[in-house]
Amino acid sequence: MKIIVPMAGRGSRLRPHTLTVPKPLIPVAGKPIVHRLVEDIAKVLDQPIDEIAFILGDPAFFGDDIVESLEGLAKGLNAKASIYRQDQPLGTGHAIMSAKESLSGPAVVAYADTLIKADFKLDKDADAVIWTKKVGNPEAFGVVNLNEKNEIIELVEKPKEFVSDQAVIGIYYFKDIAVLKEKLEEVLDENLMHGGEYQINDGIKKMMAEDRIFKTGTVDEWMDCGNKNVTVETNGRMLNFLHQDGEKLISDSVKITNSEITEPCYIGENVELVNAKIGPNVSVGDGTKITDAEVKNSLIQTFAEVRNAKLDNAMIGNFAKFDGNFTQISIGDYSTLE
Repeated sequence: MKIIVPMAGRGSRLRPHTLTVPKPLIPVAGKPIVHRLVEDIAKVLDQPIDEIAFILGDPAFFGDDIVESLEGLAKGLNAKASIYRQDQPLGTGHAIMSAKESLSGPAVVAYADTLIKADFKLDKDADAVIWTKKVGNPEAFGVVNLNEKNEIIELVEKPKEFVSDQAVIGIYYFKDIAVLKEKLEEVLDENLMHGGEYQINDGIKKMMAEDRIFKTGTVDEWMDCGNKNVTVETNGRMLNFLHQDGEKLISDSVKITNSEITEPCYIGENVELVNAKIGPNVSVGDGTKITDAEVKNSLIQTFAEVRNAKLDNAMIGNFAKFDGNFTQISIGDYSTLE
């Protein structure tokens, strides 16, 4: 089994946090998004992973340190890491075809801006499985249309009339991904584009036209990391899941002075808390110091300094400094104070 992970985008909706760190590498509950996603998919598949193909963008942004991190992720799953580059931002179909040398045999394609919790078995009779989540407002999503056998016969983008309440979440299984490769080659050869991009859906539609059997795999939880607000919300939800599972989330090296922690929280290595109230639903990265502050429902990255603050629904980047008693300020591109 292979996992194909397109992650070439820079994540403009999460600026300024993604100006220096690609979105899939932003930690949620103490672990990068792409690491959590791949590990959770591996649990669902419950079979050996032979190879993980990562499709990255510009080497100047996705540098050697990121490649090393992804190679470590694959090694932890006893899999080979293959690194590919998407030289132009030409859509999901183009991204997958950037890894054409790895497109053979059974494989899962997963876009690295979402997290899941799921427990289901892949249907071995299906040519492909599209993972979905039941939603209350299907008109806002791409959804699947099912026949009487619960087979997917159509993908419908933001339907104006009800088609189904099963939204496509961006994770797919193919019994033989070489079939998708063949269809995406046709998409590229025909220059079939939408909004200047080649889409995976056009390859899937070509497969459906040949009566390939598509089934759904329904996830229990689907957590987006598309922008600041939903990423902070996802961080809180993930912390609650991990806390319920009994995972250790607070490092033994945390220095606590006249402070209290309301769980669930993730507190990294060598964090200092002085006269602080932290939690619930807060992640604090390694080396951060929080002084004279109350923080809840927030995500603070590594080596930050927060003082004299009362924060809720906040996201603070690496090495950032925030003093609630500021009298002078210097804010760069895409920064926000609300």
